Amino acid sequence: MLKASWETPQQLKADIGTASILKGGRVVFNIGGNKYRVILSIRYEQQIAWVRFVGTHAQYDKVDAETI
Repeated sequence: MLKASWETPQQLKADIGTASILKGGRVVFNIGGNKYRVILSIRYEQQIAWVRFVGTHAQYDKVDAETI
C-alpha cells in the first residue's frame, strides 16, 4: 500500500483485515508473513501516524503494545 486515508479504525480494519486495533489509537500490523510486527499510533482526525515499534514477532511478545 503506497497511500491510504482512514477516518476511523473500522475503515482501516476493513482495508487491512489482519491489522489489530488496540486502544489509544494504536494499530498492530503483521509484516513479512507474520515474521515482523509494526505498531503505529494513529490520529485519524489529523491523518498522522507515528511508528512506535518495529521488530520481530519474538521482540513484539516482550513489549506492551498499548504503552510502547
